[in-house]
Amino acid sequence: MAETFLFSIAERVLAKIVHLSVDEVRLAFNVKTDLKKLEDTMISIKAVLLDAERQQHQNEKLRLCMWKLRNIFYDAEDVIDDFKCEALRKQDAINHPNINNLKVRVLGSFCLPLSFSLKMSHKIKDINGRLGELATEWNSFDLRQCDDSRHVFRRETISFVDSSDVIGSDEDKENIISMLMKPSEDRNVPVIPIVGIGGLGKTTLAQFVYNDDRVTSLFPLKIWICVSEEFDLSRLLKLIIQSINKEENCDDLTLEAVHACLRGLLNDKKFLLVLDDVWNENQAKWVELRNLLRSTDGFSPSKIIVTTRSLKVASMMSSIPSYMLEGFSLDDCLTLFTKWAFNDGDERHHPNLTRIGEEIVKKCKGVPLALRTLGSLLFQKTDESDWIYIRESEIWTLQQHENDILPELKLSYKHLPSHLQRCLAFLSLYKKDEIYYSDKVIRLWMANGLLEYPNQNQEWEDVGERYLNELLSRCLIQKEKDFCLYFTFTMHDLVHDLALDVSQKECKIVNSETETKLVEVPRILEEIKKVQTIIIQDASVKSKVIHESLINLCFSKFKYLRALELRNSPLTALPNSIGTLRHLRDLDLARCEGIRELPRSFYKLRSLQSLNLGGTGLKQLPDSVQRLIELRHLEITVTAEHLKEIRAGCWTSLQYLKLNWCIGLECLPEGMQYLKSLRTLVLFRCGSLVSLPRSLKFLTKLEHLEIVRCFRINLKMELEEEEDKDLQLSLKTFSLLGLDDLGDLPRLLLQGSSSTLQQLRIKHCLELSVLPVWPLNLTSLRELEISSCHYLSALPEGIDRLTNLRKLTIRGCPELSKRYRKNRGEDWHKIAHIRKVVIKD
Repeated sequence: MAETFLFSIAERVLAKIVHLSVDEVRLAFNVKTDLKKLEDTMISIKAVLLDAERQQHQNEKLRLCMWKLRNIFYDAEDVIDDFKCEALRKQDAINHPNINNLKVRVLGSFCLPLSFSLKMSHKIKDINGRLGELATEWNSFDLRQCDDSRHVFRRETISFVDSSDVIGSDEDKENIISMLMKPSEDRNVPVIPIVGIGGLGKTTLAQFVYNDDRVTSLFPLKIWICVSEEFDLSRLLKLIIQSINKEENCDDLTLEAVHACLRGLLNDKKFLLVLDDVWNENQAKWVELRNLLRSTDGFSPSKIIVTTRSLKVASMMSSIPSYMLEGFSLDDCLTLFTKWAFNDGDERHHPNLTRIGEEIVKKCKGVPLALRTLGSLLFQKTDESDWIYIRESEIWTLQQHENDILPELKLSYKHLPSHLQRCLAFLSLYKKDEIYYSDKVIRLWMANGLLEYPNQNQEWEDVGERYLNELLSRCLIQKEKDFCLYFTFTMHDLVHDLALDVSQKECKIVNSETETKLVEVPRILEEIKKVQTIIIQDASVKSKVIHESLINLCFSKFKYLRALELRNSPLTALPNSIGTLRHLRDLDLARCEGIRELPRSFYKLRSLQSLNLGGTGLKQLPDSVQRLIELRHLEITVTAEHLKEIRAGCWTSLQYLKLNWCIGLECLPEGMQYLKSLRTLVLFRCGSLVSLPRSLKFLTKLEHLEIVRCFRINLKMELEEEEDKDLQLSLKTFSLLGLDDLGDLPRLLLQGSSSTLQQLRIKHCLELSVLPVWPLNLTSLRELEISSCHYLSALPEGIDRLTNLRKLTIRGCPELSKRYRKNRGEDWHKIAHIRKVVIKD
């Protein structure tokens, strides 16, 4: 059932009101009272929203009222953002390079026109009026205040399982039993975590292991506890006692007495304890339970199995790697599905249904509970149309019961904080089997206002990275590959179904796989009232005319658009009307090769935070882009030999700059020194670039520098001035990939980052024959990778001085491989102190 996300929206709007600057409010001097009234009303509504969200599925009137509130809250957010847009317009007018000083003083001394103030006053009064009209209905629901702690439903599981019913878990069972039989190395490693998404069979595997005869003989005492939602120490100890001795009544005992009773029952006994379905992420609670168990004699040879959906829980409870459950093989999937869809042997009489069943099985992507759910829906149904309906339907649209796959997965969703619920739902905008890019996802979250305001010394991007790590730890997304500056991840199809289910009124997916359907898209968009993000995928093969009409419709209809992705678009020009999208924060025009120039109105996109012009046909970056002072992420491709000089005061918020396929670019502007906030600089396939400007030494926040396939570049940058010796830079990662003429490293930048540099990668630098000695001053270096540098024959003398170096990788370097081979190379002893050494020919 679709969610309203009302609590999250209210949090965001209130945060924006609080963060309105004095200047922004002053722009509309007569709205201060109305703003305060709006803030107070929203605070009182937000106080009971969590209770409303929990009751909405049982109260249709409440649910409808919440949808009305949602629309009002979105309108309030748009109005608050209008203040920011107007402040940016004023600042742009003051900063414009062609304006004279007198005009600057005049503009700076006056508020903006009265018309703006009156318009804002009218809009806020209207919003307050609409909230007032809903007040009586809202108050009638008698909602209560409650905190934002997320809970899952209390569930019960038992230890018994009929082994004849278990399919596809034999290998996993043997692996877990092997771990149980292995002697404990110390008193801190008895916990074996089994981790995976809901419905993957964690409990079934634990039951399978628990009931194996070898385990029974190995552990004279076995205890099964379903922990579920409440990790309460007293409750768990009592459950353990009752599991050991059902006649023991300890309901009225104090915690001290309960502990004494447990110690008496466990002393001198070797036991296996299964803690099934653990959600608790409070380490103190776990440590308290562990220490009480540890105080009993015989704890060391005992073992604990934990099943959880959270890698964070697993790492908190155990120091050994988590046992990650994978999906079933196709054969096991077919066997399990057939078991639930047919009576024994009946499948032989319905070969046509079996063929359809094979296609249905593929939808489940190896998850046993999904197979059981769909199989049960088809049990005793022999009409082919019923099977075709299940095959053609999305899983999230099918009717399901409490213990079926979607409700089971939804427990993970309900356990998320409200802001993460919206972020997860947002991922449903992309297709199944999508490869997500972490940096792109974070920017889209930012554009849609889904991130909390960062703490001091944090950036918005850091908050987004924290959100992704949280979703990773809960197994709701899976990391595919780490690329140093970003990582790719995927989402299981069933989790994507979950995201689609909860986001139905927030996100709209319009299929356009045929030309006919694409013609219908404008009509569908005409029916939608509010749109903040538009992602047009697979546009490269579509009609240019239809595409232009679609873009024009978006620009004219959705004035509050926050993000627009037009990758691979056949467009040859953007309409000048794009300047009306003054709330636009993320514009992605990657690989729009037909676009040669930007419209004159482009400078009006003052709210733009992310602009991707990589792979376009632009000849030069126009001045209008430098006027976008909110830009944080910029990727550009130009055919010009020189970039326009960067002026002081431009791009002061820029965090990320990538020059992509600027094949004619010969040098970077010295004005790079003005990019004081820059944290990442990427130079990709700039084949004519010959050097870096020394002005980079002024970029004290630069953390990541990556240079790829810049064949002519010479990086020799020696210390020249007295001030260079005490340079304090912040580089953390430095990557050189495919630099054919590389003969040296930039001493100025690297030695200035000697106390911060953690990773150095040098790959496919064919002419590099010797590394300088001075990198031995990089005392913070943790990871060094050297690949395909065929002429490099030795590492610098004294490499053992790099005491923080944890990983050394040497690939495709014949001389280095031979010289530093473990226990055989003549210089192995020089790197033997490094914790992890990987050498591959």
